[in-house]
Amino acid sequence: MAHPSNASRTDKWSSLLSRLNPVPGFAEYTGPYKVGTVDVEIPVSELDSPAPAPDNAADIETIQFRIFYPALPDAQGKGITWLPAPQRDHLSAYIQFLGIGALVAQAVSFLPRHLHYTSIPVVKNAPLLEPNTPNKRWPTVIFSHGLGGSRNAYSQIVGSLASHGVVVICPEHRDGSAVASFVRIPSQQHRYFVRNTRRVVPYNRIPHESTDEVHALRNDQLRIRLWEMGLVHDAVLRIDRGQALTNLNRSTPSLAHFVGQLHVHEPGSIIFAGHSFGSATAVQFLKSVFYAGRPELEAMQEPLYTPSRDSSICRQITPRNVTILLDMWCFPLLAKSTKPLFDLPLPVYADSPPVPSSRPSPSPSPSPSYSSPSLPPSSSSSSAPAPGGNALLAIASGDFFKWKEHLHATARTLSPDPSSAGPISAAAFYEERPFGARGVKLPEPHFFYVAQSAHLSQSDFGVLFPWLTRKVFGSQEPDRALRLNRRAILQMLRANGVPVARTWSADLVDGTDGGKGEGKRLDADAETAACTAAGEGGADGTVATIGGDAQGESEGVDGGGSKDDADVVPPLVATDRGPDDGIHDDRAILDRSGHGVVDAWQWIDIVGMGEWKDADGAAAADGDAAEAQESDMAGVIEPRATEDVATSEVAKAAATATTTAV
Repeated sequence: MAHPSNASRTDKWSSLLSRLNPVPGFAEYTGPYKVGTVDVEIPVSELDSPAPAPDNAADIETIQFRIFYPALPDAQGKGITWLPAPQRDHLSAYIQFLGIGALVAQAVSFLPRHLHYTSIPVVKNAPLLEPNTPNKRWPTVIFSHGLGGSRNAYSQIVGSLASHGVVVICPEHRDGSAVASFVRIPSQQHRYFVRNTRRVVPYNRIPHESTDEVHALRNDQLRIRLWEMGLVHDAVLRIDRGQALTNLNRSTPSLAHFVGQLHVHEPGSIIFAGHSFGSATAVQFLKSVFYAGRPELEAMQEPLYTPSRDSSICRQITPRNVTILLDMWCFPLLAKSTKPLFDLPLPVYADSPPVPSSRPSPSPSPSPSYSSPSLPPSSSSSSAPAPGGNALLAIASGDFFKWKEHLHATARTLSPDPSSAGPISAAAFYEERPFGARGVKLPEPHFFYVAQSAHLSQSDFGVLFPWLTRKVFGSQEPDRALRLNRRAILQMLRANGVPVARTWSADLVDGTDGGKGEGKRLDADAETAACTAAGEGGADGTVATIGGDAQGESEGVDGGGSKDDADVVPPLVATDRGPDDGIHDDRAILDRSGHGVVDAWQWIDIVGMGEWKDADGAAAADGDAAEAQESDMAGVIEPRATEDVATSEVAKAAATATTTAV
């Protein structure tokens, strides 16, 4: 076995890079259920696309997604590594994505022994837990990733949802926005050797400039993303029905345990979510489907997505689809060519069908291989008021909150009438809604931000690279950002009748990392809420204790290399007292009083927003103002660890390490 020629130099770099590189395993999820996962890649030829394939999708022969889901409590098996296979190619892609220069590139050469084995706390191919929900089906989310993401890159958010009783589908987009993606060529899968059986889709770094050409490039990406979303929906329906599909990912032996277990057939049942570009994808997908056939969309010269109005996806999208938008990036929504789409409100604000004469019947077309769930009488009623902002959760990072021009554009996107001129008025929620009954007031959206958080904080990167996130991107306590996001998502699902498990007591604690550490005191308001929900009196001195060890496995996949058991550090475990260790009504997290009930968490009132004024008080269209600042925010949206910054921070780390050693 070869050894480094200069062991002391290697040890020095390893010590310094312990601040940069990731933990070998994430903390265990805080929900009461164990989490399983499967990897899926299905030939497009086996699916029915609701819309024609875009011209730039000719080489995309498959769709790929990972599923996170509640698993049997005694499920045993291998874990998975955070880096997807092939790992070395993904590691190289991440280094290039971050724009790391020569100095840090040399340092990063030591990272593979850590990053290759960084594991996600799931059980690969675990049996699905039988649903304990009222309709005997698990709530289901489709989650779209942002720039530089992958089907694994949001494992902390989506895996946590799975641990609370939600099945989450995570597509990996092949539009050049994933850090790298590998398309298995269906016709070449009979080959014994892997070489030449895959086609790589590299990351496409597009300038952050407000030009028609750049908007056209982003729209090309959106066309692929929306087409993929429609295909993923079709695949999920077929999986639930038990219809035969070819899974080219041979590490997944079967999808049979999902048959009849997913709440995906009832109109409005699927939850749509995303981060950054993924949030913009969810917005354009929901609007393109819900308003399909409207004259203003039919008149668009280059539409993004034109699903058939008798397709299953058009039956699915209603005002009742819960929508979760994490740090939505608005630039992809602001192209002049797609302004008719921008001017339409999100479906949650529409009381009446957008195309009454041609909207398809909401009843699904069951297959003999599964039993269709019964629909409640009100689920497809066009006379019922829309849920409005109650079904819409948007969470901004501190980065995007401070970007005021963009914040106004976000507010307009979340409003009941994005086309209106001037600031958003309170009347927009009842008297002036374009698709609503006058006099029926709808709630404002749940719109919050996490103080001192970075755009990356809602992905896994903040936890993987906490030192880098703090020093280079200015984020504080990445675990806190994830915890607040988790609390808000769970409570918003409860508010919309989606059955999810309790919020764990320690998630109400400020400063806990969900792993090893000392017990922390609950925030006063959270503590009161917890005790009230539990039917207890005071909770003076209540402490949530965190600690414990666990044995876990991580898996080196397709070129990750081999390892000894001694090299594996098991994921940190949050000690849990069971399914009742927490609260089932976390009302504090959705408080709109503006009094800062929860630390580092603040509601954003969009009334009065939507119009940006410059230093001289002159009004400017919020979209135009946001676009003008796009290039200045490029390093936030698409982070790059520049050579100067990296050199400075590594030097500081060296000085700190030396001082500590002395």
